[in-house]
Formats: sequence, C-alpha cells, structure tokens
Amino acid sequence: MANTPSNMLPLGTTAPSFNLFDTISDRYISLNEIKGEFATLVMFICNHCPFVLHINDQLVKLANDYLHKGIGFVAISSNDVVNYPQDSPELMKVHAQKFGYKFPYLYDKTQEIAKAYNAACTPDFYLFDSNLKLVYRGQLDGSRPSLNIPVTGKDIRAALDAILAGKNINQNQIPSMGCNIKWK
Repeated sequence: MANTPSNMLPLGTTAPSFNLFDTISDRYISLNEIKGEFATLVMFICNHCPFVLHINDQLVKLANDYLHKGIGFVAISSNDVVNYPQDSPELMKVHAQKFGYKFPYLYDKTQEIAKAYNAACTPDFYLFDSNLKLVYRGQLDGSRPSLNIPVTGKDIRAALDAILAGKNINQNQIPSMGCNIKWK
C-alpha cells in the first residue's frame, strides 16, 4: 500500500471544468451540473484503494449530511483500467450502488481531469466555494487504514461548516494520503 500525499493545489485556484461519464446514471455530467449553491466537493477516489475503502462509509455520510445544505458532491476515478480492471466503469457502478453513493461517480478515461486538478492520490479532496475557487484541499481527517483513529471527516466537515457559516476556512491544511493514481 503506497503512501502518496496530495499535491496541495494552490488555494484560490478556479475549479477545472469537466464533462465526464457518470457510471451511475450512464450519462455525461459537467461541473456546472453538480455545482452546489454554497460549495462543491470534488473527490478523486477509486474502487480498490484501501485508503478509500477505509473512508467509504464516511463519504456517504458526509454527502447525506451536506447535500441538502447546498453543497455539491462528485467523485471521479482516473485510474488506468487496463492494468487495474477492478476500477472499470462497470465495476464503479457496482461499487457506487453497494455503498449507496448519492453523488455522481465519474470516469476520467483520458486522465486529463486528474492532471488538471493536479490530483496525486486516492482519496484526494478539493473543496470549492460558490464561485468555484479552491478553499480547501487536504485530508478528510487524520484516520488511515493502519492507524487506530476513527473516521469522522472532521477536517472537511470543519471546512464545510465554515463555508455555511460565512467564516474563513483554516488555511493550515494537511495533505490527504493514499494510493497513487494509477497513471497510463
């Protein structure tokens, strides 16, 4: 299991646009379609990464807690499916249904979107404000598969709560950690 940290895209970066295939609805979905009224959380994940599997239940809980508050959610998988067939679009759909994803699970076949976001690992999180400016990038929380720390989502929850309260988000942000994106 590789410990790859996120690259920490500069705060203030505008969200790169995308129009990707949603493995759940079998249609293409753009950034503008999933954009939330107050914020949008873009998550780079995959089916097989132990770091993602460790937090999957919390991702669902996070979406359930914030979708109705004007926060948009989207998950993107950019892994090479030739060498990692367990991350294929067909299995992404099965995975999303198994865990009860309430957000689109998009397939980045060309890996262009992962590169545009400077994504490095799964999971990798990017929170954008209502103007699609980056306000948080980093870990979900301090939990890792090898640590005995509960998965709470506290870091991203703190950022989301600050946005909803109209407060500044703490700029001291800790990189996410996970498996490297499987590049072609």
